[in-house]
Amino acid sequence: MGPSSHEPETSTRIAWFHCHAGVAGDMVLGALVDAGAHPEAIVSALDGLGVDGWALTFETVQRAGLRATHAVVAVHDASLHDASRHDGADDAGGDLAPRHRPHGTTDSHAPHRPYAEIRHLLTRADLPERVRERAQSVFALLATVESGIHGCHVDEVEFHEVGSLDAIIDVVGVCAALEDLAIERLVVSPITVGHGTVATAHGPLPHPVPAVLELAAHAGLRLTGVDEPLELATPTGVALMAALAEGCGPLPPLGVEAVGHGAGTRDTVARPNLVQVVIGTPTEPSTFSRPGRPAVEIAANVDDVTPEVLAHTVARLLEAGAHDAWIAPIVMKKGRPAHTVYALGSPENAETLMTLLVAETGTMGLRAREVERWPQRREETTVDV
Repeated sequence: MGPSSHEPETSTRIAWFHCHAGVAGDMVLGALVDAGAHPEAIVSALDGLGVDGWALTFETVQRAGLRATHAVVAVHDASLHDASRHDGADDAGGDLAPRHRPHGTTDSHAPHRPYAEIRHLLTRADLPERVRERAQSVFALLATVESGIHGCHVDEVEFHEVGSLDAIIDVVGVCAALEDLAIERLVVSPITVGHGTVATAHGPLPHPVPAVLELAAHAGLRLTGVDEPLELATPTGVALMAALAEGCGPLPPLGVEAVGHGAGTRDTVARPNLVQVVIGTPTEPSTFSRPGRPAVEIAANVDDVTPEVLAHTVARLLEAGAHDAWIAPIVMKKGRPAHTVYALGSPENAETLMTLLVAETGTMGLRAREVERWPQRREETTVDV
């Protein structure tokens, strides 16, 4: 449940994901654990799925010399077997071994699993409500995109790689980690993608695969390509960002509280194969770090104008719409005391103020420069004394 309307915005925790080397589900999960999510809390939530045949471990690794956390899911899954299933499916099983998914490879033997089955699994799972809602939104978006790609009804969508048990563990694990860290909002950077082809259940497909492109288009994510023949962005990773992130862009103004790095399996040369997450609370940008309102500052030096004329000139400039007008004493050539008359106005009103300044002072010349102004809020209060 998000903050109430009475809570200050700074109470909201934001996670910004920097996908400079692509994104995958295990990389996002590893980054959140590296940033402080408790593995015990994640595993406890995953136990609520009521599914056997998996193990989740987290390893400390290096990618291009940088320390990171690698999430490893070990499975012997050919079906979502558990004691509470109503369809009586058997667990075909297999050797219990870590299923590593390096960039550029997929498991073509992953079972075909309909979206309806995964939706049912999440509906009856014993999960915290927001974990369930977030996980459902990820798979619902995947199903919507896949139905458009294959021209079928959403309930007829058969998940292949993203329907495997390790992908389900990745998605639910990420949602559980977000809950453990009390993350309210997500923002994602532009996502790096590679090129080439990848082997899938439908045969060789180009990078980025159609699901990645459709997910990005659906959520308004920005992709950036690099000259690497690898699958840098997987459908599971992009689906997490597309479904859960509320925006795509640079790091928002944050009071940084934690930073984490999640490793992909491959240790690439071109860039550290990491997803970085930055967690913090939003900070209001300084008034003066924002662009100010444009204005023009006009000035004239005069040494032969009486104080009465100067005061009258300032009054006339204000009447003509100047934001402000003032006089500063100066010393001119031959030590003569003089004054500079200033007027600050909008660009649209600058010519009127310049004409008036010449007419009132008889100055032989003007100068002007464009400036920015940051007017502050004014309040008027009547006080009885």
